[in-house]
Amino acid sequence: MKHYEPAKPGTKLAGYNILGEIGRGAASIIYLAQDPKSKQIYALKHVERHSDKDQRFLDQATSEFEIAQKVRSPLIRSIHKLIKGKAGFLKVKEIFLVMEYVDGISVERQPPKTFTKALDIMIQTARAMAELHAVGYVHADMKPNNIVMTVTGDIRIIDLGQACKIGTIKERIQGTPDYIAPEQVHRREITPKTDIYNLGATMYWVLTQHHIPTAIPKGESLVERLDDQFIERPKPANALNPRVPDALNELIMQCVEVDPNKRPLSMRDVIERMTQIRGTILAPDDSTVG
Repeated sequence: MKHYEPAKPGTKLAGYNILGEIGRGAASIIYLAQDPKSKQIYALKHVERHSDKDQRFLDQATSEFEIAQKVRSPLIRSIHKLIKGKAGFLKVKEIFLVMEYVDGISVERQPPKTFTKALDIMIQTARAMAELHAVGYVHADMKPNNIVMTVTGDIRIIDLGQACKIGTIKERIQGTPDYIAPEQVHRREITPKTDIYNLGATMYWVLTQHHIPTAIPKGESLVERLDDQFIERPKPANALNPRVPDALNELIMQCVEVDPNKRPLSMRDVIERMTQIRGTILAPDDSTVG
């Protein structure tokens, strides 16, 4: 999908003053924008339709807005408004999402330096996912780049672009290769167990700086490896980082089991186990991750 020329600082889009560009997605540009009346700062996501093939990106933005209205969690970035731009009377050619501006840095760019901090972040992330599951949805793209640590020390999950109803079978493979669950690659039902896998893969990277092998092997044809038996089993996290406590290693490795039935029962179960690990093992010794 090709973008038009990005809006320049000082211009207006959808009635908002553009202050600058702060990011890009596969089919969007995200701006730092200000409401001229309230002076409130927002992140303004702009998605454009250039051809019939791009309709799915508009549909995805609409879905992202609708899901955000249902979950309304302080741990997930809020989306305040959806604005449609039309070509003629009926056809929507562009969508704007007026989103909470999250002032912070992603876990991918700045991983936590201690185990207690890492667990604090992951417990909050798991709580956000549990709240999403409670209203019937799965995030389906949990990864370090989608977890932002704010200047106040809280976290925000910043992307619901791949989120879907529990039980959805997607027509396309969607997800991030280094964190994607087997059922996402094989186009099976997306469930809360999918988020558990994605979160486990995220914890694995945070604590080892290595990615787990997934059903999308690097340098090989995906078509040749559509059977779970060909997915390489990851090395234990504590084999790559001996500082990882045994209980935490066990949880991570269970989260990234290929068979969803072998993963923890629910995100609440993951939260309970992480909380216990943090309190009984890590609280007296705030050792560094690496």
